Amino acid sequence: MENKVLIFGHKNPDTDSICSSLVQETLNNKAGWEAKAVRLGAINKETQFVLDYLGIEAPEQIEKVEEGQEVILVDHNESKQSVEGIEKATIRMVVDHHKIANFETSEPLYYTAKPYGCTSTILFEEFKRLGCEIERKEAVLMASAIISDTLLLKSPTTTRFDKQALEELAKIADLDIQDYGLAMLKAGTDLDDFTPKQLINIDSKEFNKEGTKFEIAQVNTVDIEDVLQREEELKAVINHTIEEKGLSLFVLAITDILNSNSNIIALGNRTDVIKTAFGKDLNNDKAFLEGVVSRKKQLLPNIDKNI
Repeated sequence: MENKVLIFGHKNPDTDSICSSLVQETLNNKAGWEAKAVRLGAINKETQFVLDYLGIEAPEQIEKVEEGQEVILVDHNESKQSVEGIEKATIRMVVDHHKIANFETSEPLYYTAKPYGCTSTILFEEFKRLGCEIERKEAVLMASAIISDTLLLKSPTTTRFDKQALEELAKIADLDIQDYGLAMLKAGTDLDDFTPKQLINIDSKEFNKEGTKFEIAQVNTVDIEDVLQREEELKAVINHTIEEKGLSLFVLAITDILNSNSNIIALGNRTDVIKTAFGKDLNNDKAFLEGVVSRKKQLLPNIDKNI
């Protein structure tokens, strides 16, 4: 494996990270690169739904990379969200739709960053640019990633490019986007067998604003109150995480994918940020944020500029 270029998304991988890694592998192999998609964490239930639908295996999980290992990053660029050893790896390419945060390499590379709702939308355009045929497997993978990241095109991160890509990919994949998409999203909301610690780590990212460390985690559900039945357990685990990592703030967003709202739990010594960021007072460490569904577009920018 060490002779191949390794492709991976961020830690706590979501559907876009896994699907885009697999699609990027196809693109690189078509271009003559020996590439292999891998992952940096467990597969979530939403992503497993996609893999089961296609009848394919999840990429191999890795814990670290050796010095000089050639890698391609998809769906992230920040080293703290990447694999152990990334600072000594040789980054050949990045394909991402997030902000560029303190990114630095020792060699030139291919870097594609666009403010789209999903990394797979960028990859869809890359297929077009290269004149490569999109086969059904890749179409399902890219469509699934777009559905996931844009919450069936309901998220404020959604662009016209995501909509256009999803429409064309659905035709290639012969998918009913509403039926397939809702089934896929609902598969990811089955949280019954998660421990509180697992639940807050399903989709969590750590950030650092001038030495102030904070973390934003998100879980999708069709019933916010069902998740809040475990509120005290969740708070205990969050407080432990704050102490363990030296965080100033931890925000857990419990997002209703059907009604496009979130209820957040906020703990730490900088919970004052919630009031200035969203105009909401915390009540028993919680606040209901109407119309808020996106960490990247709504939660992070408001918290980041007020912390």
